[in-house]
Amino acid sequence: MEFSEENVRIPFEQKELDGVLTVPADVSAGHCTAVVLTHGAGGDMLTKQLESLAHALARSGVLCLRFTCRAPNFLYRIRAYSAVVEYLKTHERYAPNSLFLGGRSMGARTAVAVCNRMCDRQKDAVQGVLCLSFPLNVPGKPQTYVERSHGLHALSQTSVLFVSGTADNMCQQNLLQNVMHVMKSPSAVHWVKDANHGLAVRGRTEESVLEEVNSQIIAWVLQHK
Repeated sequence: MEFSEENVRIPFEQKELDGVLTVPADVSAGHCTAVVLTHGAGGDMLTKQLESLAHALARSGVLCLRFTCRAPNFLYRIRAYSAVVEYLKTHERYAPNSLFLGGRSMGARTAVAVCNRMCDRQKDAVQGVLCLSFPLNVPGKPQTYVERSHGLHALSQTSVLFVSGTADNMCQQNLLQNVMHVMKSPSAVHWVKDANHGLAVRGRTEESVLEEVNSQIIAWVLQHK
């Protein structure tokens, strides 16, 4: 399916955030599925993983809005992400009837926090949360997973998909499996063999990893929309 891209400026606290809408050819307001994406503590909305996923989603008929917010403050990021969601929900041409929130690393933690806030007001406000390389623990400090998993435990019914590398030192496999075991929300995980926190795998091209990851995410979104 063909798609187009539009650079947008999203109002937020007397300033604006940079965003990109990746739009399927046949999208219409009130009748589309949309995914909001943001980056981690480093990078921006042009990070290759996010750009590749946005294009793959649009080719599958799913609109994607990704945005840049480089501030390291977690609460500030939550407010920024919430403003982006509100911008999309009230968009004249692209307001979705099915909404997914997602992000990479710190962006994934932010998406979970925003989902909890939205679902406190309306239970079915979000259809799913996508967590790319969720930063469950500080490297070398596995005990930090207890605090970082609070947002995941607070989710009550929204489906969650984790995509992480088996060699990610910020998301140990056994710790994530423990968290998933006690989460109230339905959850699934796709492990990328030998991938690090950036989902890079020695001996594999970036394109092959992205193709693997994108296909898993698209299937999950289409299943839960």
